[in-house]
Amino acid sequence: MLPTDAQERKNIPVYSGFICYFPDAIAEVAKVSKRGNDQHNPGTPLHWDRSKSGDELDALTRHLLDSTSPSNTLDDKIAEAAARSWRSMADLQKLCEKRDKIAEPVGVAVRREDDVVDLMRELRKVDDGSVEARVIVAKYIERAQQ
Repeated sequence: MLPTDAQERKNIPVYSGFICYFPDAIAEVAKVSKRGNDQHNPGTPLHWDRSKSGDELDALTRHLLDSTSPSNTLDDKIAEAAARSWRSMADLQKLCEKRDKIAEPVGVAVRREDDVVDLMRELRKVDDGSVEARVIVAKYIERAQQ
């Protein structure tokens, strides 16, 4: 995960180098997580059931092919792009875990889609990298870990 050295941590700008760049896209990918959980694990808290999610590259490619349909609306294209992004992030997460030899996978914390959407709205109201933005993110992380 993140290094413990303070300088190394500062060289990984998760908020300013990722969240601030892609707030709408992140919200769309979070919706994919929620829809997938509702489909594959109805009635359970949001979590990544890895036993039902192992073919990331094949699924990503299927979504890529689905996105080429000439009848796709803009909403269809956004949904397919979000599904591809989710699969790409899942693949990347698993590769990082393999590199770092993580025995207990991360990414299974319970989070509500509404929390992610609320976080994105709050972050849009503040300047990039401000203390207020870091406080908002810290509160979200604390709430997500409860």
